[in-house]
Amino acid sequence: MTHQLIFWLTAISIFLVIYHHLGYPLLLKLLVRRPSSNEENTHEGTPARGYRESVADSDLPTISVLMPAYNEANWIADKIRNLAALDYPSNKLQVILACDGCSDDTANIARQTAAEALCAHLNVTVIEYTENAGKVAVINTTMPQIKSDIVAFSDISALISIDAFYIAARHFQDPTVGVLNSRYCLLNPAEGEQKYWDYQSRIQSNEAQLGSSLGAHGALYFIRGHLFTPLAQDTINDDFVLPMQIVEKGFRADVHDAIQAVELEPTNAHQDFRRRLRIGAGNCQQLLRLFRLLNPARGGIAFTFASGKGLRVLMPFFMLTALLGSALLAPSNGFFALAVLGQIFIYLAVGFWHLAGYQPKGSIAKSLVYLVTGHTANFIGTLRYITGLETGKWTRVSEVSKNTHKEASK
Repeated sequence: MTHQLIFWLTAISIFLVIYHHLGYPLLLKLLVRRPSSNEENTHEGTPARGYRESVADSDLPTISVLMPAYNEANWIADKIRNLAALDYPSNKLQVILACDGCSDDTANIARQTAAEALCAHLNVTVIEYTENAGKVAVINTTMPQIKSDIVAFSDISALISIDAFYIAARHFQDPTVGVLNSRYCLLNPAEGEQKYWDYQSRIQSNEAQLGSSLGAHGALYFIRGHLFTPLAQDTINDDFVLPMQIVEKGFRADVHDAIQAVELEPTNAHQDFRRRLRIGAGNCQQLLRLFRLLNPARGGIAFTFASGKGLRVLMPFFMLTALLGSALLAPSNGFFALAVLGQIFIYLAVGFWHLAGYQPKGSIAKSLVYLVTGHTANFIGTLRYITGLETGKWTRVSEVSKNTHKEASK
């Protein structure tokens, strides 16, 4: 009886590990419908304004860009100049910089940049909150002051493609769309990171065709302003929970590859791991709080949420079960003997490369390193959330790097 239980737990775990990484992406490709020529013209063939004013501009929706900021002095000038260069009528665009108890010169630099000749047409509002209350608190406090048709959330360190807002405005002509995601790009990606985000972008596009993409990336996404619901104060990944709250209301979260956000701030392996710890904790929180999205009555959304987000949270536990179960079954079963040898080889190789600081050359090896490292962070992040160690309070990557350097020098 015990042997049978171990067998089925191990077999199911191995199946789910393979399904999540290979089967689900392939199944999405088979299930999604190809856009008709009409849809291609609507979504991909959006004509550019070319900065030309026209009578049709009066029909464009108003857009507010909300940028919560904590110590962004390094990037804020470039961000405001980028927004000033976007192809969208200035009388339809508002930029709100909400400084969350910044201890640097973010607010002053923003005001100085907004006064430059090339940025003077931009409607920039700088709000300075005195205490560092966290990103979620900033969003909840600032959103009631925004009356625009569409609200764009964007990270300070991400530059936006020139026609992004005009394309978004056209896309929101579809009344079923409540959220629109951009394509996330990296200026200086770490090893394996760009492949991972390209993979995630393909998954997100396919999920959108099945019903709705899951969440968004904080670099840039849009929502209908009136659909905003205040977030729980302890929300970890606001850029997932906020879009999915809108999806719960019956609207779609779509994605448009022509809208791009390019991340300027480089990260090293240590910083990326810390970021993924937080994402892992957030994933666990999302699964628990949005559990009703698994209701089969929601169709494609339930399928993608279970296969994507749900299995991502549980994946480290399935991987451990697959490893331990294979080890127990190996003496009496050739398949599990090969399975345990393969798993041990991969984990030891990744661990050795990590400790030695070695970067493998092959694309498969790089992907394995990034995946195993990611699931390790996911496992630790999940445990941190369950034990209450993850506070949900944001910290800039540069601040993390600074604090890490201080600790190392002690």
